[in-house]
Amino acid sequence: MSTALVIAKREFKSYFDSPLAYVVICLSFLGLGLMFFNYRGGFWQMNRATMQPLFENLPAGLGLLVIPVVTMRLMAEEKSSGTLEMLITLPVKDSDVILGKYIGAMGLILTVVVASLAYPLTMFGYPWNLGPIDMGPVWSGYLGVVLFSFAAVAVGLLVSSLTESQAVSFFITFIVLAGFWFSGSVADKAPGLVGDVLHYVSFQSRMGGFMRGLIDTRDIVFFLSVTVLALMVSFRALERRRWA
Repeated sequence: MSTALVIAKREFKSYFDSPLAYVVICLSFLGLGLMFFNYRGGFWQMNRATMQPLFENLPAGLGLLVIPVVTMRLMAEEKSSGTLEMLITLPVKDSDVILGKYIGAMGLILTVVVASLAYPLTMFGYPWNLGPIDMGPVWSGYLGVVLFSFAAVAVGLLVSSLTESQAVSFFITFIVLAGFWFSGSVADKAPGLVGDVLHYVSFQSRMGGFMRGLIDTRDIVFFLSVTVLALMVSFRALERRRWA
């Protein structure tokens, strides 16, 4: 595990050694602010103290833009630059490489998530103090966002481990996560079993309970299962390359 943490530290530091981290954080805040305050009337049209618009927009923004950008380089860049061959010949376990890359990417995503706490803290605390707010749905919403991020970053890592082009990795990750997110929107129009499956795998549907302050263990198990499965397949993809 110590080796994985060393790789994670190197990966996380590399984001801030380039403009990537700063661009991602700044654009995330700009986009989230525009959506939170303006989309469909924004927060001011809610007529109640709630952060629900934040949790409707934050995971969608992370999954459709931020996470594909962050994860596209995890393994694809190592392959295109030729450093992956050197990495896998070192006395480092494949599992340490996968976990290290995953933890490093999650570090940047969690930085964005934690930074978004500025919205509820400044709006309902200091300096705006718009009034009292039920913090239960806020904390459950953030739990849902973190679990969603776990699964989405694992999916992005999996795609990156299967491709050699960062551009291809970005677009495939975008398409896969968009499919997981919007599948719930088309579930009601799909017939029988197909609709049930689409609703079951929908990230958006799974986030619904967290947004309302409801923590369902089935949703927690779903996100964690997707995370573990994607990491296991990523490990197998790297292991196969070692013996190819």
